[in-house]
Amino acid sequence: MRIVVTDPTLQHQLGLPVLYTFRRCPYAMRARLALLASGCAVEVREIVLRDKPTHLREISPKATVPVLWLIDGTVIDQSLGVMRWAVDQHWPAGWLPTTPSQTSQGEDWLTLLDGPFKQALDRYKYPNRYENCDPLPHRQVCVDILNTWNAHLAEQRGGWLFGDQPGFYDCAILPFVRQFRIADETWFDSHTEFPVLQQWLHRFIAADWFEAAMPKLAPWKPGDAPLRFPA
Repeated sequence: MRIVVTDPTLQHQLGLPVLYTFRRCPYAMRARLALLASGCAVEVREIVLRDKPTHLREISPKATVPVLWLIDGTVIDQSLGVMRWAVDQHWPAGWLPTTPSQTSQGEDWLTLLDGPFKQALDRYKYPNRYENCDPLPHRQVCVDILNTWNAHLAEQRGGWLFGDQPGFYDCAILPFVRQFRIADETWFDSHTEFPVLQQWLHRFIAADWFEAAMPKLAPWKPGDAPLRFPA
């Protein structure tokens, strides 16, 4: 889909793609991590979920973040799509798996993450949103999946999913593991079932590059001075 906008207050003012984002959203987070890793600069527009900009709704009717609006008018409104676009612009060294079997395994993990894990995470973290929802069985669904990643990480020498540095699949998955921890940080940090995964997450949270992907921005409105990401 390609969108042409004539309003000068909405156009690509920096001559860069425009990214609509929300700081705490894990989907938007994974997109920003990929943009940062690839060195792709964008004009960033922070939104407020309860008051989404009209322009965001116009270019992406589903009105969820991230939304990347390219210079040619193309709209990418899926987080993995934004990540893959960023990688296509510049392939960060060591960021993608080196074998087809690793790529296949990573893609299987993403299917698990964006399906059963995310469904259970929502019901664990926000049980009041669902009728007669007991959060603990949903927490256990997540734990079973986390144990899969813990076992894999325990076999790795580099501390990351596919090597000695964070890569595409680490950055796609970790924002959601972080969300799981936020639901009950004391329980997560004291849980003894997945120690290697805990180390993996805390290494991620403490990283300078994670902090760089989490700028605190005022909500954007038409006419605001454009902001660049990375800054």
